[in-house]
Amino acid sequence: MDKPVYYAATETGEKVFQVAAPGLKFGPGALAEVGGDARDMGMKRVALITDANVGATESAVVVMESLNKAGLDVAVYDQSRVEPTDSSFLQAARFAGEGNFDGYISLGGGSAIDTAKVANLLACYPDDLMAYVNAPIGAAKPVPGPVKPHIACPTTCGTGSETTQVAVFDLVAQQVKTGISSKFLRPVLAVVDATTIDSLPPGIVAATGFDVLTHAIESYTAKPYTARPRPGSPAAPGPRPPYQGANPFSDMGSLKAIKLGGRYLVRAVRARTDTEARDGLMLAATLAGMSFGNAGVHIPHAMSYSVAGLNHTYRAPGYEKVDPMVPHGISVVLNAPAAFRFTGPVAPERHLEAALALGAEADARKMGGGEAGGAGEALATRLIAMMKETGLAPGLAEIGYGEADIPALVKGAYAQQRLLAQAPCPVSEDDLASLYRAAMKYW
Repeated sequence: MDKPVYYAATETGEKVFQVAAPGLKFGPGALAEVGGDARDMGMKRVALITDANVGATESAVVVMESLNKAGLDVAVYDQSRVEPTDSSFLQAARFAGEGNFDGYISLGGGSAIDTAKVANLLACYPDDLMAYVNAPIGAAKPVPGPVKPHIACPTTCGTGSETTQVAVFDLVAQQVKTGISSKFLRPVLAVVDATTIDSLPPGIVAATGFDVLTHAIESYTAKPYTARPRPGSPAAPGPRPPYQGANPFSDMGSLKAIKLGGRYLVRAVRARTDTEARDGLMLAATLAGMSFGNAGVHIPHAMSYSVAGLNHTYRAPGYEKVDPMVPHGISVVLNAPAAFRFTGPVAPERHLEAALALGAEADARKMGGGEAGGAGEALATRLIAMMKETGLAPGLAEIGYGEADIPALVKGAYAQQRLLAQAPCPVSEDDLASLYRAAMKYW
């Protein structure tokens, strides 16, 4: 646990943090047990939500065999879109609404898992999609109540969506990413089987792996939960927000995830046969998901939404079989070094500890203890080194952005107030413009 001063509460500040997480089953072979898990939850008619590529893999065969052996009636939806859009969510929701399902199994990356979350929601509580979308983009209507049970089976080592209450999509007309957040969207069970990623190409491992790292670092450097005002009176505190700020529970998972990422990400990208590294990344993704789903993420993720939402021409390595887009992990990490240089002076001990956990050289401690901003610089330097080692783009300019795009990028990022509110310091539109400018080219 960090020094108590980080959590020092004021007279009116929050003194309580709350933890919610799904059931978790982790390890090789776990996927073959999904049928029994679904049957034990009372499922009889099940929707298997995946995408065409994952649907053709051995993992899909294993899941179908398990569901069939359990005697379940299964309908397969394999049209989930990688980086989903409002229209792809609505298409899946129509399938769910017509299917009369009593449970959902999602198999894929965060895109398939998020698609299942929203399909389940709209089948249970039909409404306009934008009614549930986070403000100010949507109406932020609360989800009325529990949805059908959902077992999430990730096949990438990145989003952590199997543990979170958030579903993210590309709102095409407004050229921005946004999402829906509710405790009722969190899957009942996460089944994490590292054998599902053994065949992933290096580019996908890199993109999803950097999503893990940014999740973990952002939640570790988020403002403390004690910085929020206490909700309501002690007798009737009212609901706490899904993103509560850094707290002792989230810190444990975040820091472990950073260490695992620092140890294994580069190895996992370089060698498909390095099962130890890929297993380690899967564990890091799950830990990071449980942590940021409780503490929140901040500036890099807020900036990523417009980076992904405005660009529909980029083709990332490993994603050649899908429509042009900026994979989520890439859209996040390209902003991260600039963002952590900005936030470093506000919480230097946290940034320095993250840098060291990520594998920064021992002299990073000297850098972090020196002039203001040293800790953020140490963290940014280590991240950039890992980006180079894994063949990522050297900045936003490489994926098609320039100075003329900054106003539109800022507009999309500044709308993500739910995320920016978790930053350890205030973030203005001018700050965001400077950060996008700094993220154009790192080397």
